[in-house]
Amino acid sequence: MGATEGAQGIRLWGGRFSGGPAEALARLSLSVHFDWRLAPYDLAASRVHARILADAGLLDSDELGRMLAALDDLEAACASGEFRPTVDDEDVHTALERGLLERLGALGGKLRAGRSRNDQVATDLRLYLRDHARGVAARLVELADALVEQAARHVDTPAPGMTHLQHAQPVSFGHHLLAHVHPLLRDLERLRDWDARAAVCPLGAGALAGSSLPLDPERVARELGFDRPAPNSMDAVSDRDFVAEFLFVAALIGVHLSRLGEEIVLWTSQEFGWVELDDAFATGSSIMPQKKNADIAELARGKAGRLIGDLMTVLTMLKGLPLTYDRDMQEDKEPAFDAVDTLELVLPALAGMVSTMTVRVDRLVEAAPKGYTLATEVAEWLVRKGVPFREAHEVTGALVALCVARECGLDEVSDEDLAKVSPHLTPDVRSVLDVRGALAARTAPGSTGPGPVAAQLAEVQSTVEKWREWAATRVVPR
Repeated sequence: MGATEGAQGIRLWGGRFSGGPAEALARLSLSVHFDWRLAPYDLAASRVHARILADAGLLDSDELGRMLAALDDLEAACASGEFRPTVDDEDVHTALERGLLERLGALGGKLRAGRSRNDQVATDLRLYLRDHARGVAARLVELADALVEQAARHVDTPAPGMTHLQHAQPVSFGHHLLAHVHPLLRDLERLRDWDARAAVCPLGAGALAGSSLPLDPERVARELGFDRPAPNSMDAVSDRDFVAEFLFVAALIGVHLSRLGEEIVLWTSQEFGWVELDDAFATGSSIMPQKKNADIAELARGKAGRLIGDLMTVLTMLKGLPLTYDRDMQEDKEPAFDAVDTLELVLPALAGMVSTMTVRVDRLVEAAPKGYTLATEVAEWLVRKGVPFREAHEVTGALVALCVARECGLDEVSDEDLAKVSPHLTPDVRSVLDVRGALAARTAPGSTGPGPVAAQLAEVQSTVEKWREWAATRVVPR
């Protein structure tokens, strides 16, 4: 079916109809204002499709040459802004076909053979997301780099480790920062795993039933950077698992950024005072001159809600759709585009904030023993002396209760008082009432001692380099 020209411009479906669509329908159907960003990917697929049509004998060599030249010219015009969609273009496919017809006349309409907007858009969106997943991955690597660089400066800097937002045990601040890197590494793994499932090419499925033309789906998939063609034409045009799964990964990234943002908000508060933000990555108040706000961290928290909403939008849209293609699927693109845009906006800002922040080592060192964080060290010291842990826990709890009543630290209790709490508490217990000693004692792999943290740091740095290479790979060939 060729394009139909009328009062409202080119339509890809007008032959069956005696009149144009009502204005309300046309406005509702319009998607070119957001799906125009798929144009480079649609053009890439069109080049491959043109070559396939030529191999099938549906374009001669002269027509193929003219078609490819026109596609190149149209791509350049799109990139420069010389060619833009109009209000009369229903979608990106309509706009680009108009561009081809303007350049080739009737020959431009031959490219439609053997494909439908159904398999086109499914292919275009896969190409877009696979391409931009690498961009998101590159931004994740930048944030990981910033956290790793800060962690490297604070391998042996004591800090309070918390549970329930209460001081629990002293940890290395470098260890704490690396704890935010590992979720990002898992996010990168999820993107790669997602990409393996998304690397399936729908082009050739047509509207839903495939094509009677002698096309070559294997070659199409290969030339477009996919691993394989879709095995079922109906599933090929109706599947949006790849969108939902990408949005799940994006939402989980958002959650991880939100948790990091929340901690930075706390760390920069007067109550904590662990971190000072660089002026370039903080804002002030319109009324309170003294304020320095961690807006980037707060926006990271807020954007997480947006990313979760994008996922819910697509899942809700998909849940009741019959096979195969339904117009509801038009609603898959804006959430996907929004997720990409949001992450590409937030991640560089967070990376810049983290890389330039100043860690107040003095405040961390001061805070590390507060809240009786060395109590566990006492209990474990007792265990090493042969005291059952249950008893050791009770004894240490009694010691803490004494200190709370006297408003003193564990290291401020006299030898006599230690003995009154328990005969097991000899003066030698003072050997573990030191934060740096407590950290040094944590020698097991994955723990917070300087040695394990240094080993973890080296491993993380090596892993980040591998992800940097993956993020730089090109998935959409010319």
